[in-house]
Amino acid sequence: QVQLVESGGGSVQAEGSLTLSCAVSGDRASSLYMAWYRQPPGNERHVVAQINGYDTTYYADFVKGRFTISRDNNKNALILRMDNPKPGDTASYYCAAHPLWDTQPAAVSEYKYWGQGTQVTVSS
Repeated sequence: QVQLVESGGGSVQAEGSLTLSCAVSGDRASSLYMAWYRQPPGNERHVVAQINGYDTTYYADFVKGRFTISRDNNKNALILRMDNPKPGDTASYYCAAHPLWDTQPAAVSEYKYWGQGTQVTVSS
């Protein structure tokens, strides 16, 4: 059973930087298709960035050029570096994983594993 635990959330000023981590247990992070999602209060969960087993990455338009998704294979973790965050990036951020590392899930419901989330608050 894969378990995901996010950390690194907190408060950050706009135009600063923040790095989120998602510790993976029960499998290798490199064997999973992984993603970061976020959910602002009262809103739906939306994908932020994805990474497949080939380390090909995909980004939502609203974070392109500012956020970077990567894997730390030594720590068996998924990373999200947030540069130049904006107040609109304030949300709970969730780590998600799909067991087929080369298959991009078509919807949020197709991710089998989820972390508990970590709150990010960006102040202007």
